[in-house]
Amino acid sequence: MQGTLSQLHVVHALLLRETKTRFGESRLGYLWALAHPLLWIGMFAGMYHALGHSTPPGMPLLAFLTTGIVPFSLFREAATRCLSAIDANKGLLFYPLVRPLDLVIARAVLETVTQMVVMAVLLGSMALWNGDLRINSWLETMVGLLLAAALGSSFGLVCCGLSVYSRSVERLFPAFVRPMFWLSAVFHPVESLPRGFRELLLFNPIVHAIELVRNGWFPGYHAKHVDVAYVLTWILVLSFFGLNLERMARRRLELT
Repeated sequence: MQGTLSQLHVVHALLLRETKTRFGESRLGYLWALAHPLLWIGMFAGMYHALGHSTPPGMPLLAFLTTGIVPFSLFREAATRCLSAIDANKGLLFYPLVRPLDLVIARAVLETVTQMVVMAVLLGSMALWNGDLRINSWLETMVGLLLAAALGSSFGLVCCGLSVYSRSVERLFPAFVRPMFWLSAVFHPVESLPRGFRELLLFNPIVHAIELVRNGWFPGYHAKHVDVAYVLTWILVLSFFGLNLERMARRRLELT
């Protein structure tokens, strides 16, 4: 019990350090966390208008894009920051109480909280602007975001462990994640896609997380193909391999 409390104190201290390092002393750091997804949403909203594309009935364009872009950003940013957790904080590993896993957990928690606040601010502002704050299910929306965060964190943990053995992981990571942006139903509801393509996309666990967020946010949307158990299986398998890799990496780091 005492050991668990000690590690929680370590993670808390690392979380405070990560917050200060990432956002700095100025509030502009926090504004950038909001501005980054806004730029993406604004760019794709402009493209939708220019091309004459429309969203499904009952799903305003900006809210529709937000419920796709923010969950994917949560997955991607959590994975990216967990991947570089050891490399960016190697000096802290000289302290006996600090483990590589603590560094990963601190970054995962910070990214999850940050993106959830961004999601709440963006969608809340849009709802207030439109004068309509009807939400189908807060619980489903939160669960979808948490699943995206857990997927990104567990995947990042695996990559973090592998990066101790090979620097190629950091170079290959963007090449793997970028195509997923277009294969995660960010811009199209799964229900509107052709059956063959839809079944292919449903192998991607991020699609289920995004669909769950949309199902929770929009009262008239029904995500019939969401499988939470499938996403949890991915998270558990990735976490299993990630934790074992972290333990092996810890021994290697101690030796070096």
